[in-house]
Amino acid sequence: MSIKLDAIRECLEGVVPGNIATCAADGTPNVAYLSQVQYVDSEHVALSYQFFNTTRRNILASPYARVSVIDPHTGAQYRLSLRYLRTEDSGPLFENMKARLAGIASHTGMSGVFHLLGSDIYHVLDIEQVAGEPLPSPPPRRNLLAALRACTRSLCAAADLDDLLARLLDGLEIYFGIGHAMVLMLDEAGGHLFTLASRGYAVSGVGSEIALGSGVIGVAARERTPIRIGHFTAEYSYGRAIRNSLEQRGIAGIETEIPLPGLAASCSQLAVPILACERLIGMLYVESEQDLRFSYDDEDALVTLAGHLGAGIRLLQQLDVHDDVAIADVVPPPVSGAPVLVAHYAENDSVFLDGDYLIKGVAGAIFRVLVSDYVNKGQIRFSNRELRLDKRIRLPDLADNLEARLILLARRLIERDAPVRIEKCGRGRFTLKVSRELVLSERGGSRS
Repeated sequence: MSIKLDAIRECLEGVVPGNIATCAADGTPNVAYLSQVQYVDSEHVALSYQFFNTTRRNILASPYARVSVIDPHTGAQYRLSLRYLRTEDSGPLFENMKARLAGIASHTGMSGVFHLLGSDIYHVLDIEQVAGEPLPSPPPRRNLLAALRACTRSLCAAADLDDLLARLLDGLEIYFGIGHAMVLMLDEAGGHLFTLASRGYAVSGVGSEIALGSGVIGVAARERTPIRIGHFTAEYSYGRAIRNSLEQRGIAGIETEIPLPGLAASCSQLAVPILACERLIGMLYVESEQDLRFSYDDEDALVTLAGHLGAGIRLLQQLDVHDDVAIADVVPPPVSGAPVLVAHYAENDSVFLDGDYLIKGVAGAIFRVLVSDYVNKGQIRFSNRELRLDKRIRLPDLADNLEARLILLARRLIERDAPVRIEKCGRGRFTLKVSRELVLSERGGSRS
């Protein structure tokens, strides 16, 4: 092909609907509009299969089609000669197209009509440009390759996970112009993701959770694939995702649920898996109030950035695990003020401070151990290694990311203005700063 498919990806965004021409077995032609033309790779596209209509019957009778697409900026028109290969009704590609179609349907008032039945995969045989005088291409918003280079260079200088996340969010804002972003980590044992860091929201949402398969973030995590939506869709909104998450985990109330951060009407969303050695460890999520804010090029850049992020997290985990520096005993400083009741509920490791919810799960188990050792032994210096080996916490494996849990716990303590703080005092080591007396109360059930 003289024209490469990846050079005209902007024509596949659906800003200007494409159309498909097919031919029946008796030679009767048919032309129909397309909801989606999805870029798969340099030689394949996927078309949305929504209805068993004339186009569908024609393709099953004769696998060849012509698809016309238009560049939304220049008006340049291209014809793609295609050969039908197969239909996928599950998996990453299908879920990606299903999410994007939901955004298109909501944007065009067709939410009750557009339902994806499958993703039809086609081999691109040829691409030709239709004769005409297109407009000049507008200048790019920014050089994404330069932004990627600057951001990854900054990540390489991170001293620990907390620093890595701060550099990532700074880089997204400074170099990519992305003001709303969050990083979520995977809790494999619990089957959900938890928010570890965010930028651009009135409330950080640190500690908020979402189940795999719920909303655009959960679906992208479950399928291990990036998902990009260019228009607002209620089906993939935060409220629905939270309700689905609670229902899947059998939680009736939401007293111990921290709300996810997010825009009230997110018009563009991009969820990117963070992988390390092909293993999902978390999600990078960005959004905007602007329609079609993120392009195929943005997606490519953030997928690459997430790869660097995953490698960095894995490296920092390994450094953390092998740190075995002895910790000197320190006498706890005196405290003042009324005692604080730390209530720990064993069933789900939820923790309340004077009746106010703090945290639950692995982070709750960690806090319970820290408070117990402080109250019973006067210990205020701890290491990540000793916590990892502590059977009271019941860490499933290294993939649970102990340092991420400690960052989560430290940030929740600050947000709740708790009389306890976690302060780093070296790689893999930290000090418990306590300003009021702590009274630990063990409860048998769970509070929800």
